Amino acid sequence: MLKIEVKPGESIERALKRYKRKYRNTKRLDEIRDRQEYTKKSVERRKTLKKAQYKEKYLNERENE
Repeated sequence: MLKIEVKPGESIERALKRYKRKYRNTKRLDEIRDRQEYTKKSVERRKTLKKAQYKEKYLNERENE
């Protein structure tokens, strides 16, 4: 469970924004979406490979700049 302590003088809106950011960073919502439907192992593997290729290409472009 995520806990956010409201700092003295901090508005509730700001604390709620911090909570939402912290929740988004836990990747919990992504996990829930992934579990809504079954994906085959081969499709998952292809997805991870494609993501890795994209990441590698992106990093190589950044190095060459």
